[in-house]
Amino acid sequence: MSTLNLTPKQLRIFQLIRQWRSTRGYSPTMQELADELGVSKVTAFGHVEALIGKGVLRRDANKARSLAIASDAIPPDEEAGVSFPLMGRIAAGYPIERAQDNECLRLDEMFGPVRGQKGDMFALQVDGDSMRDEGILDGDYVIVERRSTARNGERVVALLPNGETTLKTIFTQRDGTIRLQPSNPDFEPIIVSDCTVQGVVIGVMRRYR
Repeated sequence: MSTLNLTPKQLRIFQLIRQWRSTRGYSPTMQELADELGVSKVTAFGHVEALIGKGVLRRDANKARSLAIASDAIPPDEEAGVSFPLMGRIAAGYPIERAQDNECLRLDEMFGPVRGQKGDMFALQVDGDSMRDEGILDGDYVIVERRSTARNGERVVALLPNGETTLKTIFTQRDGTIRLQPSNPDFEPIIVSDCTVQGVVIGVMRRYR
């Protein structure tokens, strides 16, 4: 892999394409890139061509939304640390509606240079105190490994049948129902017949001012 020098506009385009592909599953069009950057479509096209020439992006010919990140290039924004897509906020009290934000949580910006191995992970900001007794507090960030299954006793991001998400400890009960257990006596467990595990919490981050 190689590290490449990019102009600020080129780096922003790279970040936008990466965010779109992570949160939406597809790349922006040239017009959408131009709108995001506040430049003309021709200018956006020129920057994209430069990124392709530097090996940062690749394009599939004759295919809509064909821009993709090259796997063998490390742009400057990843030299000092690791980042995760910031997908929104997660209820640790009562469930809230699902949300996805086109943002990125940069560990190096929050805590200084950090080196680590990236997997298929994302970040959520905790909203509520129901996991307080496990040290997960309102305003914390949880790092979540994207998984569809979990073992009893793991802290999970669970999508409920009504479309809401919540952060709780999961247990499968003898009658086949699922108990999503808070870690605060002020909150009742959520009992459901089924839910979708979207990921398992593998870390918690907190910043003190």
